[in-house]
Amino acid sequence: MRLPSIPVEIPMEAIVAIVDTREQDPLDLAPLATITATLATGDYSVRGLERIVAVERKSLPDLLACVGRERKRFDREVQRLLAYPVRALVVESTWPAIEAGGWRGEVRPQAALGSLLGWMAAGLPVLMAGDHERAGRFVARLLVTAARRRWREARVLLGNGLLDPQVASTWEVQVGNVAGVCGAGG
Repeated sequence: MRLPSIPVEIPMEAIVAIVDTREQDPLDLAPLATITATLATGDYSVRGLERIVAVERKSLPDLLACVGRERKRFDREVQRLLAYPVRALVVESTWPAIEAGGWRGEVRPQAALGSLLGWMAAGLPVLMAGDHERAGRFVARLLVTAARRRWREARVLLGNGLLDPQVASTWEVQVGNVAGVCGAGG
């Protein structure tokens, strides 16, 4: 059996972002195509990489709730996120805004900072995006980067004969399906 010819780079049109059905205020992930589906963890992922990529988005009010009254629930979410090879918490705020406080409620700036730093120390990358629009750009870029890295890994495995092409078609990156999108033959 001949190995499928896999292009060097995955074409942008083959990368499809998944937006969780529970996401209240979805990000604009242009230029990625998006679909809505229920994710086990996080708000965003990549089709075919749902068990590898998980991105959680928080507005500032959401973050403050996760530091305060919803802390136990969010700590469980963080534990689930830590199981993903590619994971991130994207916050629609800045470090100076968190330090300054100025919001209503019982969560103090030191508690918000401490929680963010604690999650980072546990292994969860935190991206401070500043606002909703920039968060969309950051998440789209992260999803594309993750998909491209997995694509290159799959190409190496196929090229070295370490991955059976029949297994590859059912593998997380769906190499056979993506190769078909690219016009590659098998």
